[in-house]
Amino acid sequence: MNGKMKALVKHYEGEGAQLQEVDIPVVGKQEVLIEVEATSICGTDVHIYNWDDWSKSRVKPPYVFGHEFAGKVVAIGESVQRVSVGDYVSAETHIVCYRCPQCLTGNYHICENTEIIGVDRQGCFAEYVALPEENIWINPNDMEKDIASIQEPMGNAVHTVLNGEVAGKNVAIIGCGPIGLMAVGVAKAAGASQVFALDVNPYRLELAKQMGATTVVHSLEEDPVQKVKSLTVGHGADVVCEMSGHPVAMDQGFKMITNGGRVSILSLPVKPVTLDVTNDIVFKGVRVEGITGRKMFETWQQVSRLLHSKQVDVKPIITHHFALEDFEKGFQLMNEGKCGKVVLHPKGL
Repeated sequence: MNGKMKALVKHYEGEGAQLQEVDIPVVGKQEVLIEVEATSICGTDVHIYNWDDWSKSRVKPPYVFGHEFAGKVVAIGESVQRVSVGDYVSAETHIVCYRCPQCLTGNYHICENTEIIGVDRQGCFAEYVALPEENIWINPNDMEKDIASIQEPMGNAVHTVLNGEVAGKNVAIIGCGPIGLMAVGVAKAAGASQVFALDVNPYRLELAKQMGATTVVHSLEEDPVQKVKSLTVGHGADVVCEMSGHPVAMDQGFKMITNGGRVSILSLPVKPVTLDVTNDIVFKGVRVEGITGRKMFETWQQVSRLLHSKQVDVKPIITHHFALEDFEKGFQLMNEGKCGKVVLHPKGL
C-alpha cells in the first residue's frame, strides 16, 4: 500500500509533538500492515512528549511514537503464514532477537536486544503501523476497540501482580496511574485478601475504589506505612507493587513490606532512589524484582482470559476519547492526572 498517512511525530528534541503527513510503512516479507482503529496514551509516551531525562537518553527524533493499539490487518508480507488480511489485532510491543541467552531460554521479555515500537522504532500514533508477524496478537472479534488497545499495558499490570503468590495476601499498589489501577483489579481478581491503593491524586484514588481496592490511602494526608501496618495487625503488606516511580513512595513501599514479602517494581524513577537496604531489604529477607514488559506470550493469554471472563473490568479506567488531531488534550490530561486511560482514534470519533 502506497501513499501518505497522518501520524503523531516526536519531531524534535524538546517538549511536545506534531501531527504530520508521513509515508505509509512498507511491509517486509514477514511483516503485516495494520490500520490503527484505537491507540492509547501510555506513561512512557508522556515521558517522551515531555522530553524528560529518560527520553533524552533513549529516543532519537524525528519518529512516530505510541505503542498501544488495536486495528485490522490490511496487508501482509509474502512469508506471513499465521496472520491474514482482515484479522482484528493488537501487538506485543517488544521486538526481540530470538538468539541471545535470554531468548534461547524462553525469557523473551528480557531479551538483551529488545526494540520497543514507538520508542526504538516507528510507533502506532498513526493511521497505519507495520510489525513483524511474530508480535501480532489476534483479538476476539467482539472485543471493544478501546479495551483491545489497552491490553499491552494491562499485561504490565498482570506481570507485576502475578509474578508471585497473590491469593489470600495483603497487596499494596503504590501509584494509581492507569497501570496501577489495572493492577488493583488484577490483584482483586487473583484473590488478594486486601488491596491497598496508594496515591496523592483524589481522582485516581476514586477510580481505584471502582477497580476493587479495599482501602485507598492519600499518602499526603496520612502516613501510608502506618496505615498499611494498622490494617495488617502490624505486619505490613505481603506484596508491594511499585508503580509510582517516586523516590519517597518507593522508600515507603520497602518500609511497609512484611518480612519475607515481595516487592515488584514496574515504575521508572527519573531521579536516584535512596533505600535502607540493610534494614528494609536484607534483614527482612525481602524478594525484590524488576518487571519489564510481558512474558511472551503467557501474559497475553492471562490478559485475554481475565477480560473475556470479566473477572477484571477495565471500563472504569478508560475515561477519555479524542481524535488523533486532539492529542494535546489527551497529553494535558495525563500530565494533570485528571484521567484514567486516554484513547486516541486516528480515523476520528
